[in-house]
Amino acid sequence: QVQLVELGGGLVQPGGSLRLSCAASTGIFSMYHMGWYRQAPGKQRELVAGITSGGITTYGDSVKGRFTISRDNAKKMVYLEMNSLKPEDTAVYYCNDFAGDWGQGTQVTVSS
Repeated sequence: QVQLVELGGGLVQPGGSLRLSCAASTGIFSMYHMGWYRQAPGKQRELVAGITSGGITTYGDSVKGRFTISRDNAKKMVYLEMNSLKPEDTAVYYCNDFAGDWGQGTQVTVSS
C-alpha cells in the first residue's frame, strides 16, 4: 500500500496562486500514474489533473490553462501548480495513484 501525504493548501484571494505537493512512500513511484482530485462541499469528487508514468498530462475542463501538474520521480513527489484561482476552486484536494491509494487531503479556500 502506498502512503500519500499532501501539503500546501491554504487560504488565497481570487486571482492568486498556490502550489500543492504530494509525497509518496513507494520505491516504484516512477511506475505510477498520479493524479489530483478535489471535492467541494455537497459535490462529488472530481479529477482535476493527471500525469502518467511517462509524463503525459490531462486536465479537467474547469482548470485547463490555469493548473499545471508535474512530478519529480527522484523525490517521489507530484505537484499541482494552481494559478488564477477562483472561488469555485475551493475544495479539499486529494492526491491519488490510480491504484486505490488516497492522501488525507488538503483544504484550498479561495476567498476575499
